[in-house]
Amino acid sequence: MSVAEEQSTRRGRGGSRRQRGGAAAAERPHLEVPYITRNIPPYEILDEENLIKIEETADRILAEVGVEIHGDDEAIRLFTEAGAKAMHVADNKYNLTFEPGMLREILKTAPEVFEQASRNPANTIKIGGRHSVMAPSYGSPFVMDMDKGRRYGTLEDFQNFIKLAQSSPWFHHSGGTVCEPTDIPVNKRHLDMVYSHMKYSDRPFLGTVMKAEQAQDNIDMCKILFGEDFVDQNTVIMGNVNVNSPLVWDGEVTKVIRTYAAAGQGTVIVPFIMGGAMGPMAMPGAVAQTLAETMVGCALTQLVRPGVPTIFGSFLSSMSLRNGSPTFGTPEPALGSLVIGQLARRLKLPLRCAGNFSTSKEADGQAMVQGTISYMSAVQCGANFMLHSAGFLDGLLSMSYEKFVMDADLCGAMHGYMNGITVNENSLAFEAIKEVGPAHHFLDCQHTMQNYKTAYWESRLNDDRPFETWDETGQVNALTRATESWKKTLGEYEAPTLDIAKDQELQEFIKVKKESMPDAWH
Repeated sequence: MSVAEEQSTRRGRGGSRRQRGGAAAAERPHLEVPYITRNIPPYEILDEENLIKIEETADRILAEVGVEIHGDDEAIRLFTEAGAKAMHVADNKYNLTFEPGMLREILKTAPEVFEQASRNPANTIKIGGRHSVMAPSYGSPFVMDMDKGRRYGTLEDFQNFIKLAQSSPWFHHSGGTVCEPTDIPVNKRHLDMVYSHMKYSDRPFLGTVMKAEQAQDNIDMCKILFGEDFVDQNTVIMGNVNVNSPLVWDGEVTKVIRTYAAAGQGTVIVPFIMGGAMGPMAMPGAVAQTLAETMVGCALTQLVRPGVPTIFGSFLSSMSLRNGSPTFGTPEPALGSLVIGQLARRLKLPLRCAGNFSTSKEADGQAMVQGTISYMSAVQCGANFMLHSAGFLDGLLSMSYEKFVMDADLCGAMHGYMNGITVNENSLAFEAIKEVGPAHHFLDCQHTMQNYKTAYWESRLNDDRPFETWDETGQVNALTRATESWKKTLGEYEAPTLDIAKDQELQEFIKVKKESMPDAWH
């Protein structure tokens, strides 16, 4: 069976209706989409003059300070042949400087909008322009829930979060390292993680970024799942990589970038700048540094394979000046993210920026306030790839089951928010106003009967009943409802169908790879 034939036989998005929320989901089909097409404009916070000042500062950083690349001679060769100047700093370390405009010229071949294919064609996504996707949080070594508390993540936890995301209509992307499966050897867990995304989700996913060889393993697994020719001509996997801010690209990371790009696959290029530590405290300076660092990584993809997808990324955070810890959900990085959005659009690159961030140690009021502040900046800045949409706690050290469910509900609200307002004859509702007239109600008028199922977004978690009803039924709070929700979802989960022959081939590939090397735990 060909890839096209096999994909055409897949069940609809998310498998069974039960996975997608049953009857409640069926009542809101206008919000169940494989990706969001924004109907609200991004927020333009700075004028042209100030944007140019930031861009010129980034150009000065690149020309006068430079960016170091450590341990990747091929990346050095590609940049110097393109016109960069390289100065030897130490063993296998070079400082590269770039003339103003050089990287922007290279980036002109990068697509403004691209698709990432899924094994279920109904879940293929578009990233860039007006199109946005939401993905779970990424990278936490710990997990937590109300029953077991905080503990190291396992492969079972990893798979549980994939199942929770797959079961929600509000996510479009399965994510990547949703938590670290610390019970699997470090040098082998990339195989189990990507296989789990393939097995328990039929949405797009991210691959490993630890080593180029591991990235290649994940690409080879995709060739089994999708077919070699299909992978060569389509983006089916992406790597989310970080700069060693300030202004250092580690060779292991640039090799990963080159591996994905050479295979025609996508990369998300992300500086992690904590103001006062990895970048200046002043947000305009941190944004200028972000711009410089990200352009280098994105440009490398185009030097390897012009036209390959790359996403302009940014992770801005503030810092507690009392103890030096990262702080999240503060207004300054949120404002910086709005500027990053403007700069990415000027480069005509898809954007990954901000997310649902919190330093709270449990899924409490602090977590939801911080998360909402930071996530709204992702929405307002025009982010196209919205990583860290759910589960983020403890400054990214912990992935919370309860927070995941609460954040999924927020993602649903953001679908409605980004859908915007449509002004037409139906929404103006003049005939309804005329029918009801003065001093009457609209509950049973014709317009209400025609629109009540889709008029408002409806939370799957909130308790909006009167106090007396809530009191009489046990005073169940949001945290308890979230615990009940994730347990019920996992109990009802059904995996989307995966071709048996492909599944067996993937398992054999993993078995052979694991047997070829001893376990390594660091």
